[in-house]
Amino acid sequence: MLIDHFNVTRLFTRTEHWFGFAATDVWPLFHSAAFDLSVWEMWGALAYGGRLVVVPHMVARSYEAFHALVAGERVTMLTQTPTAFKQFAQAQELSGAELALRFVVFAGEALNIPSLAPWFDRHGDRSPRLVNMYGITETTVHVTYREIDRADTENTASVIGTPIPDLRVHILDEQMRPVPEGTVGEIYVGGPGVGRGYLRRPELNRRRFLPDPYSTEPGATLYRSGDLAVPLPGGDIQYVGRSDHQVKVRGHRVELGEIESALLAHPGVKDAVAAVQDQDTDFPKVVAYVIPVGEAPSLKDLRRFLQDRVPDFMLPNAVVPIAELPLTASGKLERKALPWPAG
Repeated sequence: MLIDHFNVTRLFTRTEHWFGFAATDVWPLFHSAAFDLSVWEMWGALAYGGRLVVVPHMVARSYEAFHALVAGERVTMLTQTPTAFKQFAQAQELSGAELALRFVVFAGEALNIPSLAPWFDRHGDRSPRLVNMYGITETTVHVTYREIDRADTENTASVIGTPIPDLRVHILDEQMRPVPEGTVGEIYVGGPGVGRGYLRRPELNRRRFLPDPYSTEPGATLYRSGDLAVPLPGGDIQYVGRSDHQVKVRGHRVELGEIESALLAHPGVKDAVAAVQDQDTDFPKVVAYVIPVGEAPSLKDLRRFLQDRVPDFMLPNAVVPIAELPLTASGKLERKALPWPAG
């Protein structure tokens, strides 16, 4: 992916009114240089004279060790995938150490906002401030900004906020026409964050980097993300998921995040992931993977608990207790590593 230096510098100048980047900030370089979030971490520190703490690989793989580093180094700016932050929050709950965090930025995967309720119960929603930022490598790391507060945890929607001021986000139908509020469309991004394109991939560039019909600037392009979203009243955007990973069960589109939010409300569930298995057969299953509090709840118990919270087609067909969530090297949930349900 070809990204100019200017793409990166404008990312910070256009977001500094939100974050107040300063030389007193401490940023951990948690993510690999192969992951675009490392650009945010490195240059957020270096461009403003802050301190960058390089996180050793083995520390990054242990959330107890990483939490100790964040506390000990007085980190102020933390970037995490939502899945990785769950483990960080658990380490904080066990440790109780004082943190110097000003901001926690979520990026890299969809945020299940109700899962933040226990964090807000312990820390409030002002210090640190939690921010959800939807982003794409091809449009230079971050595209939108949405500060999350305690009231947001009452809603299961993954709200990603509004565009960074110099970017344009269009939610379009298959004919590239804007969809009405409350309607699902595909995210297209325009503006100076859009990269030059993929190196030596002309056919892919023609599919993804398109002439911008909504701009009067000569040569302006839109990046077609492949992500689905819903425009909401007031300007917010709700993230729905990938257009090429839509999950259906018996003809119904299944919102895995909604199932996960409902599972987290169960007193016997510490953490949970929902997935659909056997999608290539005539009998796809909704599987609930749960990290239990004590003894794992039974399938019958979970279905009874969820029946008034989600539609029948979202009720799990199997429950699989797990000790921890499998993560990729980037800290994202590794769905392929979830165990197959027995039976």
